[in-house]
Order: sequence, then structure tokens, then C-alpha cells
Amino acid sequence: MRVKGSTPTRNRRKKVLKLAKGYFGSKHLLYRTAHEQVMHSQKYSYIDRKKLKREMRKLWIARINAAAHLNDISYSKLMHGLKLAGININRKMLSEIAIHDPKAFTELADSAKKALQA
Repeated sequence: MRVKGSTPTRNRRKKVLKLAKGYFGSKHLLYRTAHEQVMHSQKYSYIDRKKLKREMRKLWIARINAAAHLNDISYSKLMHGLKLAGININRKMLSEIAIHDPKAFTELADSAKKALQA
């Protein structure tokens, strides 16, 4: 007796074809090509989620560095000074402060400088 693909198989294939909606050519019509493309697409999306985090951190560091140099301190000394001063603020928020509130960033830089001297 041969096994025919019934409900579970059909549902699995429908799910893949639904994920492949909008793909060019046979990639959204034929199960095999659609499945290959969906697997690649999911791999790329996983990789790019990690890449986005990496690139955003680079952007924040570049912004903080630029603002720090305006306050006559290097990025690494600023971060070390903030740690010594007991100011726990992440790079994302620090870059937002540098952009939107330069006066507050100057105060943070001054406190970092004082902590480095002490």
C-alpha cells in the first residue's frame, strides 16, 4: 500500500508557498524551488539581524566619538571615565544625548574627565 501525501504534507507545502509569496518566477509557484528560496531567505534574515546590531553599534560609537572630540576627549577615555564615575549609560542612549542634547553630553564628558583625573 502506498502512502499518499494528505493533510500534513499539503499543509506543510502550503506554509512554504505562503512564505514564498511575492518571489519571482517559479520560486513562488513550485514547491521545490520555493522551499530552497525560503530556506535561503530565512538564513539571510537571521544573518542580517545580527549584522544590523553590529552596524548600529558602529554608528553609535562613531557619533559618540565625534561628540567626544568636540569636548576635547577621545572616545575610549570618555567611556573609561564614565565607568570610573559610575555612570552606567549604554552607547545607544549616549549617542542620542550627543545628537539631541549637546549640553548634557558636555556635562557627561566633564564628569568623565574629572573621574580620570582623580
